[in-house]
Amino acid sequence: MTTYLLLLLWAHLSHHAHTKAVLRRTTEDLLHGPTGAGVATAEGVTLKRSKRGWMWNQFFLLEEYTGSDYQYVGKLHSDQDRGDGTVKYILNGDGAGSLFLIDENSGDIHATKRLDREEKAYYTLRAQAVNKKTGWPLEPESEFIIKIHDINDNEPKFSKDVYTASVPEMSDVGTSVIQVTATDADDATYGNSAKVVYSILQGQPYFSVEPDTGIIRTALSNMNRESRENYQVVIQAKDMAGQMGGLSGTTTVSITLWDVNDNPPRFPQGNAPESTEVGSPVGKIKATDADVGKNAEMDYSIIGGDGIDVFDIVTDTDSQEGVITVKKPLDYEKKKMYVLKVQVENIHLDPRFLSKGPFKDTATVKITVEDVDEPPNFERPSYVMEVKEDAPIGSIIGSVSATDPDASRSPVRYSIDRRTEMHWLFNVHAGNGSIFTLEALDREEHSWHNISVVATEFNPKQSSRVPVYIRVLDINDNAPTFADVYETFVCENAKDGQRIQTVSAMDADEPVGGHKFFFSLAPEASVKANFSVRDNRDNTAGILTRRSGFNRLQQSSYLVPVVISDGDYPMQSSTNTLTVHVCACDRDGNMKACSAEALLRSAGLSTGALVAILLCVIILLMIVVLFAALRRQKKKEPLIISKEDVRDNVVSYNDEGGGEEDTQAFDIGTLRNPEAIEDNKQRRDIVPESLYPPVRRAPVTSRENTDVRDFISQRLQDNDADPTAPPYDSLATYAYEGNGSVAESLSSLGSATTEGDHDYNYLTDWGPRFRKLADMYGGEDSDRES
Repeated sequence: MTTYLLLLLWAHLSHHAHTKAVLRRTTEDLLHGPTGAGVATAEGVTLKRSKRGWMWNQFFLLEEYTGSDYQYVGKLHSDQDRGDGTVKYILNGDGAGSLFLIDENSGDIHATKRLDREEKAYYTLRAQAVNKKTGWPLEPESEFIIKIHDINDNEPKFSKDVYTASVPEMSDVGTSVIQVTATDADDATYGNSAKVVYSILQGQPYFSVEPDTGIIRTALSNMNRESRENYQVVIQAKDMAGQMGGLSGTTTVSITLWDVNDNPPRFPQGNAPESTEVGSPVGKIKATDADVGKNAEMDYSIIGGDGIDVFDIVTDTDSQEGVITVKKPLDYEKKKMYVLKVQVENIHLDPRFLSKGPFKDTATVKITVEDVDEPPNFERPSYVMEVKEDAPIGSIIGSVSATDPDASRSPVRYSIDRRTEMHWLFNVHAGNGSIFTLEALDREEHSWHNISVVATEFNPKQSSRVPVYIRVLDINDNAPTFADVYETFVCENAKDGQRIQTVSAMDADEPVGGHKFFFSLAPEASVKANFSVRDNRDNTAGILTRRSGFNRLQQSSYLVPVVISDGDYPMQSSTNTLTVHVCACDRDGNMKACSAEALLRSAGLSTGALVAILLCVIILLMIVVLFAALRRQKKKEPLIISKEDVRDNVVSYNDEGGGEEDTQAFDIGTLRNPEAIEDNKQRRDIVPESLYPPVRRAPVTSRENTDVRDFISQRLQDNDADPTAPPYDSLATYAYEGNGSVAESLSSLGSATTEGDHDYNYLTDWGPRFRKLADMYGGEDSDRES
């Protein structure tokens, strides 16, 4: 494009006198490029035409950028840039150097700040490429625009926070009331960020709003100002064409019904709200009587009219007024007005003046029933529904229906009182009252669910509730199992075909026709089976032996797999294992001996009971051990509390003497080794030797008794040094085997491998006790030699 502009410029300037100078400056300053084509002038100067072009990736940015780095705008590149670092890029214009930065080497442009399209929608910038060394421009300045693209960051705003409008009462449906307008600051030419849709949040069903224009219109006819005069309507404006995720704003419209002449003049009549309870007064009527006292006492009665069965009248004895009361409930929707013919007469008549009568009068009374907003009425006082427990999630199980009894017939919205449905298993469609499942149901866990459905009017917020009882119907989804018996016993002397146990089954399902179970032996156990299963056809089965005799030493228990099937559809079955313990029995079949586990189980103890018993036994043993340890650690009082040493004197005891440790008068030093006594351990039941050092005597040595003395000394030393040893007057017995026997060892471990190496003739010299061995071994040698 630049090339074409230069050619046009050259053609235009060729008609003027200064053509040479301009072309020369252009050639020298701007068109230095080896790729340009030569153009000859009249003076023979060749002009080089260079190809130039700017390139950028994008011309726009998204507003409200939230990244931590600078936002990338685009890249400028000149055809004169050969990548040798001699080109420098310069940026000028709106925000250059502050909002927008350019890398002078690469031409990359970045935005340094978050931009707001509502503040400035676009920026005009100029870029130029110059030679770094000379500073001469390589290209003319190129202008481009960075446009800020809009995002939906502004909600619609109404021109007023509160609108005020009025409309005549009794207007036709669709009568225009007022138009509200909301504007959105986002870009209306880009996407739907500024496309606003209006909707009504409050004010239904009396008014409606057009989604596109915001015009509010009446939605109900016969809106009577005498019944209700003011209405508050809330209008919402939502952008993104009303789609999910759009931003919204609201405003309030106060609408007043202004009066029209729709009521004729009437004399004062009685008014009764339809919610008036039976027996409550609704009005009074009074007749005048010039008499006083009892002569003015009157009695009122209803003698005619269409409300003779609905109303009653009683006389107030104090004021002589007739008080009209309600006998039956009123319903505005059924009848709005009643006419009564009331008669009043004197109670006390004077016969002398009857000719001036009659002493009675009548009047017509009109009673108007006023409408009262009532909560919705359900078609039934309660609902009972059924659903199968295998119903898929979302299945509709029934529906409830309620209507607004008022003349306005306000729409009803349904919901579930979650105080009655804590597990969120059910929900109700808000519009049509259909009840559907939210979770999978399990009849075995809960067969009945009691929920409460609430029906609420849109406006005013009147609500009522109805109980719904949901029964979960059973399906055959549980397999039968053993009812109670999982093990039994068989005697070792049992006969073939003997019944050892009768088993029954249980099933969590509840079929309509009752349970029907079938029993059989598992196919994998039918080969070489020791037991058989006989179905009794009464939901029980007998376990029979299939051989005679068992040996509990070879096998103490057997596992009998029993298959139990039910009779429902789809059929469910399970394999249950019966453990049979083999026990020794007498001829009458009474158990005599069995394993410990079997004996405990025969007493009716389960595995949990056995574990509990073992834990109790272990706890008792620990308590006993702990008590014994505490008793041992308890310090005893010293037997000698006197400061004098009386160990060399005669000591008298009231019980059996304690031995040599009672006194040191008896010297047994030959059996002791005083050198081995430890200093760090003290006997708890004697006076410490540190207070009364023992008299050491030289041990008496004897070669023949050295081993005995050493053995006894070592054992005595260990006993004296043990702080937990028994009392000093206890008897300690030491077993001593000796060094050897004259018979030497009789073990065969050191014998030769052949019997010929042994000579047993010496057994005859050992006396009568070894005569049997001498006969056995000596005789064999004699036989061999012979």
